[in-house]
Amino acid sequence: MTGTPLTLAEVESLARTAHAGQTDKAGRPYAEHLAAVADGVRARGGDAEQIAAAWLHDSVEDDALSEEWLTAAALTPRTKAIVRAVTKRAGEAPEAYARRILATPGALLVKQADLAHNADPGRLAALDEPTRKRLTEKYTRMRALLGLDQRGRTPGQRS
Repeated sequence: MTGTPLTLAEVESLARTAHAGQTDKAGRPYAEHLAAVADGVRARGGDAEQIAAAWLHDSVEDDALSEEWLTAAALTPRTKAIVRAVTKRAGEAPEAYARRILATPGALLVKQADLAHNADPGRLAALDEPTRKRLTEKYTRMRALLGLDQRGRTPGQRS
């Protein structure tokens, strides 16, 4: 990266533009999820690099932005590392994905906020029963692999 990193407002704008027109499984604008994850990171005491990564956490995975864009982006190396850590790769085993998150400083907090919003009962209620069941099982397994409790907290973490 050369120059000054993008501000959080610039990262938010970029993420909203990149995901414009995308919706989540319940048909809601995808930017609502990005905002909720960024807010969740902030509420959990995350720093600016983690909040920036929260805004971008699905950008490469969802092909909203390319890996080449991420490499060249005016972001700190830590923000880029977090985005790469939380980007699920095609065919990747959940165990390998969890190990990468746990091995990347700052990534667990971003994934914790992502899982918390994904598993929000209000969001899940909007889905059909088979999808709700499949996703609930997927999120429960990932929380276990990451050492998070059912509420998505690390041992000893307060609400």
